Amino acid sequence: MVEAMQGAGVVVTGAGGGIGAALARRFAAEGARVVVNDLDAGKVKAVADEIGGIAVVGDASRIVAEARDALDGTVDVYCANAGVGSGGSEAADESVWALAWDVNVMAHVRAAHALLPDWLERGGGRFVSTVSAAGLLTMIGAAPYSVSKHGAYAFAEWLSLTYRHRGVKVHAICPQGVRTDMLEATGSAGDLVLQPTAIEPEAVADALMKGIEEDRFLVLPHPEVAAYYQARAADPDRWMTNMNHLQQKWETAQ
Repeated sequence: MVEAMQGAGVVVTGAGGGIGAALARRFAAEGARVVVNDLDAGKVKAVADEIGGIAVVGDASRIVAEARDALDGTVDVYCANAGVGSGGSEAADESVWALAWDVNVMAHVRAAHALLPDWLERGGGRFVSTVSAAGLLTMIGAAPYSVSKHGAYAFAEWLSLTYRHRGVKVHAICPQGVRTDMLEATGSAGDLVLQPTAIEPEAVADALMKGIEEDRFLVLPHPEVAAYYQARAADPDRWMTNMNHLQQKWETAQ
């Protein structure tokens, strides 16, 4: 058991299924009081009923006040998990780019803006950002997703370096493939890059709990991502050449 989670007020967005539902179940199992959020009322109610949590339906970026009220005035942990897996290239419609940026980045910004005054006043709070390895590396065939996830990672990093001395803890979860509906929607690119090493959502929840126990910012459910990230930083041209080979392999298979 993670002692810090017992009795904590936790909010998980995008928790109607996949990683979000796994996080909600795990926090509840650790003794937390959990608000489950999603746009899909049926799914969010099912998860909330299963874990003895509280369902809050609506836009993930605008439910902090309602979630706080549901938790008797205190949010201790906020999991910014809701996301969209927008594929496409630079030619993707601007509405696709706008949605990816709004959900994958600005929802995190809005939530932090609403949460930080209370956290800074009481000297504590925990912000969990579900980013993706695409935020550290990239993903072929998915420019809006890759770019917005880079933004999500950058914002989590900024939050951590800005407020850690004031008691705010931040965790950025960066998995590769996870067996969810979003992975299924990645199509042939996901089949090539993500499916071979895909893990269950519960493994992501396990990795987060370990990261919380060890007080680590970067949470890597796929440990090999650390080596990829190091290789990218050490020799960007070699790394991009290797990624381009993967791109060519994908194009040939189309």
